[in-house]
Amino acid sequence: MEKKFAPSHLDVKAFAQGAGELSGASPLMQWTRLSLEQVGGGDEASPVQWRLQGRTEPTSGADDEIWLDLDAEVDLPMQCQRCLKPVLSTVFAERSFRFVADEATAAALDDEAEEDILVLNREFDALALVEDELIMALPLVPRHEVCPEAVVMAVSDPDVADVQERPHPFAALASLKKPSSS
Repeated sequence: MEKKFAPSHLDVKAFAQGAGELSGASPLMQWTRLSLEQVGGGDEASPVQWRLQGRTEPTSGADDEIWLDLDAEVDLPMQCQRCLKPVLSTVFAERSFRFVADEATAAALDDEAEEDILVLNREFDALALVEDELIMALPLVPRHEVCPEAVVMAVSDPDVADVQERPHPFAALASLKKPSSS
């Protein structure tokens, strides 16, 4: 009989040792922190799709390493930073995490390891990890490849209101300057 795993209360060690796999798709509104990043009503947002794969890797002279591979994706309506209109951004996260026994080991390995190190927990919330990774994968500056409307980029553009030439703020000080005597 195959063991059932719950992604919100995941026994990562048992999941990895059993080469477990979980996947799902759920509406964006179920991802509280991620849904705050969208603009508009979210009608364009696709469901968050995610997949978790557990695995172990043998090490010489020690217990097998415990790994969790994560893939997640969502199409999220965000605000284009060029034209300020909604833009549908595909957000994709693909990461692998190695799990260790305790915080001290994680802290010691964190600086030298290329992979992300997390602490084993029998009640690990893998869905919170999925949400964290998607949030960190958000584009820093969401924008259209080509904005749907022309974007005013300079004050010299005729569509921008007339800007009168103002005198330099320190120009009046020049008249106060005393002539130097030689």
